[in-house]
Amino acid sequence: MKVKNMTAGTLVRTVTLVVALLNLVLTSFGKNPLPFSDEQIYTGLSALVTVAAALAAWWKNNSFTCCARQADEVLRVLQQEGATEDESVAETLEQEGD
Repeated sequence: MKVKNMTAGTLVRTVTLVVALLNLVLTSFGKNPLPFSDEQIYTGLSALVTVAAALAAWWKNNSFTCCARQADEVLRVLQQEGATEDESVAETLEQEGD
C-alpha cells in the first residue's frame, strides 16, 4: 500500500469511514457514540489537509534561507543564458569555464 501517493480526498474519506465504523461498533455495544458527526469529521480533516498543503506549498515556493536565495539567483542566470531543464548545473558551469 503506497500511502505516499494517496490523495487528500482519499485520506479524508478513509478516516471518515473508520470513525463511522468505530461509531457503529460503540453504538452496538451500548457505549456512547463519538460526540461528532461524519460531516464534522470530514470538515475538520479537510481543513487540516488544506492547511498542511497550503503551508507546504508556501514554504516550498519561497526562498527563506541565504542558500535558497543564492540558488534562485543561479537559476535566474542559467535561464537567461539559455540553459534547458535537461542540462545539469555542472554542465552549464563547465561550458562557462571554457
